[in-house]
Amino acid sequence: MNEICGMKTLIIHPQDSTTDFLDFIYASIPNKTLVTADTDKPTIIDLIKLSDRVMMMGHGSPNGLLAVGQFYTENGYVIDESFIPFLKNNINNFYIWCNANQFIERYKLKGFYTGMFISEMMEAEFYNFRNIKQRDIDESNELFSSLLSDTIHMPVETTYKIVKEVYGNLGRVNPIAKFNSERLYLSL
Repeated sequence: MNEICGMKTLIIHPQDSTTDFLDFIYASIPNKTLVTADTDKPTIIDLIKLSDRVMMMGHGSPNGLLAVGQFYTENGYVIDESFIPFLKNNINNFYIWCNANQFIERYKLKGFYTGMFISEMMEAEFYNFRNIKQRDIDESNELFSSLLSDTIHMPVETTYKIVKEVYGNLGRVNPIAKFNSERLYLSL
């Protein structure tokens, strides 16, 4: 645990009110650098090189983490295939964006990652969830963020195991949590 607490953590989380619930995950992490906007790719690469783990979160696609207009980028992504050489050998990374699984698996990266993750009503409607209320989504988002926050100081495989189990238990009564928990992954 002391080894994890002493890690230098880089957090890349583009500013976007629809992903503010993720802020709680890293709020109490010591020795962190938080990048939310106005940074270019060469600077981010330098920060990755200085970090023991990288937590990337927000909106994304199979091609990477979207910049959502907050970063200096030519292709709309703050994290894309150009970062693979710098992320390749670290098993402690977190990739929390929709369809990160396709990115991670394509480039054989390591760490904790998500597949499609429903975090807002529009996404629930797109996936044909009926009778879902905003409180179901809020409950799912809050527990997910709380669990990650509580376990982020642990080894990544322990974090994954606890989040998968406890968040999965919410899935018994919350269909959004069920959908999301079935799309949590770990690669070591």
